[in-house]
Amino acid sequence: MTKEKIGIVVSDTYADITDAMLTVGKKHAEFLGVDVVKVMHVPGSFDMPIAIKHMLKKQDIDGIVTLGAVIEGDTDHDTIVAQNAARKITDLSVEYEKPVSLGISGPKMNRMEAMEHIDKMAKAAVESCVKMIRRLK
Repeated sequence: MTKEKIGIVVSDTYADITDAMLTVGKKHAEFLGVDVVKVMHVPGSFDMPIAIKHMLKKQDIDGIVTLGAVIEGDTDHDTIVAQNAARKITDLSVEYEKPVSLGISGPKMNRMEAMEHIDKMAKAAVESCVKMIRRLK
């Protein structure tokens, strides 16, 4: 049986958090016996959909993991970013019939809470993607 191949789209916003998520995610993918064939950095979580679409077109990628952090501010910007990213990520997954997991922490989360969720969020995003790939085979 061939190994599953995933891509990871990671936001550079709050890079201290998302870089740690990427490290955890890659290690967890290795633990699960999955190859990470491409990592693409994007400016922020809102920018993920075009990178996801680009990867989903590739035949050698079975699914995508998204990793990002949306931190609460003084306005509803965090909610708008998170909701729209999640909606488009779901749309792309259905359109291309490949799993795209939601590994974006927030909204309504402060920096400390996001840091506390690095391990949990990254591992859950990778596991969700891998489980769906395996179930769709």
